[in-house]
Parts: sequence; C-alpha cells; structure tokens
Amino acid sequence: METLTAIAKRASVREFSKQPIAQEKILSIVDAGRRAPTARGIQPWEFVVVQDKTKLAQLGRLCENAKFIKDAGCCIAVFCKDTKYYLEDGCAATENMLLAACDLGIASCWVAGDKKPYCQKIKSMLGAAEPLRLVSMIALGYARGGYPAHKKRSVTEVLHWEVF
Repeated sequence: METLTAIAKRASVREFSKQPIAQEKILSIVDAGRRAPTARGIQPWEFVVVQDKTKLAQLGRLCENAKFIKDAGCCIAVFCKDTKYYLEDGCAATENMLLAACDLGIASCWVAGDKKPYCQKIKSMLGAAEPLRLVSMIALGYARGGYPAHKKRSVTEVLHWEVF
C-alpha cells in the first residue's frame, strides 16, 4: 500500500474479529514505531505487546473509554523515558505503528495514555518502572464489519498560506 493511501484509509476501529495477528506482522508494526523521528536522537521508547486475553481484558477494564481492548488481537503499550520531548517522540512512534498496521491490513485504535488516571495501574500491571511514562496504547486486530467512514475537513478548510 502506498503511504498516502494508508493515511487516507486509516481510521479508528473498535470492533475486532477473533482472527489472530501473525507475530511477524506485530514485529513489523513495532519496527515501524522504533523508526519514528525522535528529538535529539534519544529514542526514549519502549514497547510492550500484550496478547494474553486475560491481560487484554484487564486493560479494557482499566481504560473506561477503551473497553474494546478486551476484543483486540493485541495491544501495544508505548512507554517513553521521561525526557524533554517524550510525548512528541512517543506520539510519532504511535502514528508510525498505526500507519504500518493499516498497510498490513490490520485495524487499530489509538488509546490515550499520558495524564490519564489509569497510567500508574497499567505501568504496574505491565512491569514498567520509573521513570517510564505511558504515552499511548494501540489496540490492534482485524476489523469486524470493515472500517468506519470518517468525515475529515477538506484541505481548503484547514490550510492557510503565509498567515492565518
């Protein structure tokens, strides 16, 4: 799939089929995350892949707006060392993984991490030590029912030349 096609097609999916995700696809997705741009070349990220159904159910219970994690094929928790630009770096890695998943035919949904009340519980559950920060979680799986339609503002509505 071409990059611009993946960007146009990618949408948040919250309903997954039971089809498992091949480990080599998960590795490709994480590899895309580690290749993200990073401020000062620090690469502060660490990724935890959760496939165990009991742990996925626990994550779904902890994240009140992401109960669908329990039905995902896996969830990738994106942690970053607490550096000056950890949030930017972690978000760049997250977006790379979302696009890679789309390219591989795997649906995804970005779940907020940083500043959420459940961060410490998830860190503890996944064994992430200080000073790691939970930036995001990515629910992955094969879409049940296809990709949802999403209406985006047109480029002419959001683009400003030279000044706002």
